[in-house]
Amino acid sequence: MTKINAFTYQPLTIPSHTESVSKQNQKPNAQKSSFSESLEEEYEKLPLKLSKHARERIDERDIHISQTEWNLIHSKMQEAKKMGINDSLVLTKDAALVVNMPNQTVITAMGLEEANTRIFSNINGTIVINH
Repeated sequence: MTKINAFTYQPLTIPSHTESVSKQNQKPNAQKSSFSESLEEEYEKLPLKLSKHARERIDERDIHISQTEWNLIHSKMQEAKKMGINDSLVLTKDAALVVNMPNQTVITAMGLEEANTRIFSNINGTIVINH
């Protein structure tokens, strides 16, 4: 025991089960890492790339686009690229995406409700997918 300014302090005892406690504390991180890895694997399956910004927006805004829709978006992007379109707005039934054709990359994403009040600039084409 140590006395400091009239207060008595006693060192804390370290429980004998610290190893099991530290393992328990690692489980949520392991699950989080596992979830992040799973999400990353899903993004890797897409026929086009997502910028970091677009990934964050899709996650934040809880936007869900099926693999079939991603394939259709990619297909339409190929058509638009042949027409000379470099940057495009892609409208689906649930989302608005800004894409860069030369890099085959989704730059940003938002839900349709949010997109209703926006002005999109620096695009030279629009792709409408209404499934």
